[in-house]
Amino acid sequence: MSQQFWKPGSEKPRILEDEEGGVVFFGPPLSSAASSSSRFGYASIGSQRQRLPVYKYRTAILYLVETHATTIIVGETGSGKTTQIPQYLKEAGWADGGRVIACTQPRRLAVQTVASRVAEEMDVKLGEEVGYTIRFEDVTNPAATMIKFLTDGVLLREIMNDPLLTKYSVIMVDEAHERSISTDILLGLLKKIQRRRPELRLIISSATIEAKSMSDFFQTSKKHRGPEDHEFVPRKVPAILSVEGRGFNVHIHYVVEPVSDYVQATVSTVLSIHEQEPAGDILVFLTGQDDIDTAIRLLTEEAHASRKISSGLIVLPLYSSLPRADQDLVFSPTPRGKRKVVISTNIAETSLTLEGVVYVVDSGFSKQQFYNPISDIENLVVAPISKASARQRAGRAGRVRPGKCYRLYTEEYFVNEMSSVGIPEMQRSKLVSCVIQLKALGIDNILGFDWPASPPPEAMIRALEVLYSLGVLDDDAKLTSPVGFQAAEIPLDPMISKMILSSNQLGCSDEIITIAAILSIQSIWVSGRGVQKELDEAKLRFAAAEGDHVTFLNVYKGFLQSGKSSQWCHKNYMNYQAMKKVIEIREQLRRTALRLGIVLKSCEGDMLAVRKAVTAGFFANASRLEAFSHNGMYKTVRGSQEVYIHPSSVLFRVNPKWVIYHSLVSTDRQYMRNVMTVDPSWLTEAAPHFFQHQRTPDSIVH
Repeated sequence: MSQQFWKPGSEKPRILEDEEGGVVFFGPPLSSAASSSSRFGYASIGSQRQRLPVYKYRTAILYLVETHATTIIVGETGSGKTTQIPQYLKEAGWADGGRVIACTQPRRLAVQTVASRVAEEMDVKLGEEVGYTIRFEDVTNPAATMIKFLTDGVLLREIMNDPLLTKYSVIMVDEAHERSISTDILLGLLKKIQRRRPELRLIISSATIEAKSMSDFFQTSKKHRGPEDHEFVPRKVPAILSVEGRGFNVHIHYVVEPVSDYVQATVSTVLSIHEQEPAGDILVFLTGQDDIDTAIRLLTEEAHASRKISSGLIVLPLYSSLPRADQDLVFSPTPRGKRKVVISTNIAETSLTLEGVVYVVDSGFSKQQFYNPISDIENLVVAPISKASARQRAGRAGRVRPGKCYRLYTEEYFVNEMSSVGIPEMQRSKLVSCVIQLKALGIDNILGFDWPASPPPEAMIRALEVLYSLGVLDDDAKLTSPVGFQAAEIPLDPMISKMILSSNQLGCSDEIITIAAILSIQSIWVSGRGVQKELDEAKLRFAAAEGDHVTFLNVYKGFLQSGKSSQWCHKNYMNYQAMKKVIEIREQLRRTALRLGIVLKSCEGDMLAVRKAVTAGFFANASRLEAFSHNGMYKTVRGSQEVYIHPSSVLFRVNPKWVIYHSLVSTDRQYMRNVMTVDPSWLTEAAPHFFQHQRTPDSIVH
């Protein structure tokens, strides 16, 4: 595409600055004379690109990136900033000479869909000039990739191998307002890297971010005089640019009385929109896969009951663990005479743009992780969203024409009780993985690290305690050699990393990397109402008396013996896509293990070795059955929390005396997920410094 750009040395665009150097307004929009090549239907894509709101700011964006070290771009979802800005940078020469333009996203699904879209717009094969990298999947070509989309977490791992990110010329941190832990760590590290690499340009892009606080964070020092004003030395004062969206007016509807069941209310609202409103797709925001499955089932039942409804609705789910082919259905055009209903988690709130949506139904809730460092329990809680999220959700309805947003909460609640912004993930999460990453990057004074939002000291202390007990940190809170450095190399929770490292000495590394791969997946079983009895029967076919971890090995073996058959998975109520993912992750872990010098060896059925290796990583998650307990109540060794075996476990109702678990989930009570039987003597053997033996072998204290 031959396009006109501002280049250093040519006439500058008209620009207005406030007294602090933040850019607030730009002169005339670009002429629309940019030509597009017509080959391969490029003209239509070219004209689509020019219709995006961000297009008229193209010259201004390039000018700011050239003249400022950091540019903060605030623009509504749908303005085109995610797909267009990396292309503008490439067209202006920022990827010349083997350099790479990076664009980070907090979510894997967004990385894949945005990369596919940009490759399509540039008429190139995905994985060549445009590529992406997510955990356990790298679709790039080091010799050819110029624009690379990746998750924040993947870029953090790259910093371990290349602390100054030398191959990147511009790094765009997109959706920064989501404030994931990885985003916050990344912003702190990029600020440090910029001091060592003044030529590195940063673009912080977001839909609702408080630009002023982000600008203050990146304001490294007082204004320099002299050479900084030279054409080619970027100014340290961050520039701020607001990109107007192309949004149409969205009419907001509130409920008169609070609803008691938001899933049922959602279904009723969708049906009344379908009956009473003109054509246009509906986007529904619910909290997670269970809610989405329930809503789809209820809608399907209603559709079967009424022919009028069934003829017109196409109901599709959208959540991050959905198979890729099913995700793609959401983005396909709606057939004539039909109405698409996309029922989504908050993944569609910012990262993805769904064309054709005219109506939004907002339940007012999302699933959020909340961690209590005192009890060491991490709960995935259905919590009310913030006003910022509510506005984002409503904005999805005004993309193609004026839309309507139906909020399943009262206006009074929105105005008086809803919080303005959400709590950053850093302040409500377990920090074990975060601490080990920073330690691996050579940042020893973690509390003194420059955070956009400071983590709670209690959570930090608990993380240091866990890493010390695993032998990952020494008495000076530095990474141990080799265990600490090896654990940091494995892109998994440090407890799983320690389990893998211990399997090397116990001679069962082949089995343990299989277990690690399955623990990395949300669930390998098919979930859904109405199949519980069949699912339980299927699990019994693979169940091992030792617990879920050994059961996983039986499942994996069966899958391989079936020739990785999708029919076999279907028959055994197993998620075929999840099992394929397990194979991929296991292969990645196998390569990582070999790189770390771990000899892949099978224990040939010796499950004692496997259980001891699991214990070496998860000894801190030990629980003991309460004496005289009739309802299967356990007490955790650390913290004496009341916990129960989750109904999905093969040990549910078996209630062995001592167990360890992979994670706790909280619903009506605290449940242990992925549970395995242990001998209490293994706990003191695995971590003598963490447990003390009392007089009887059954009583261990932490």
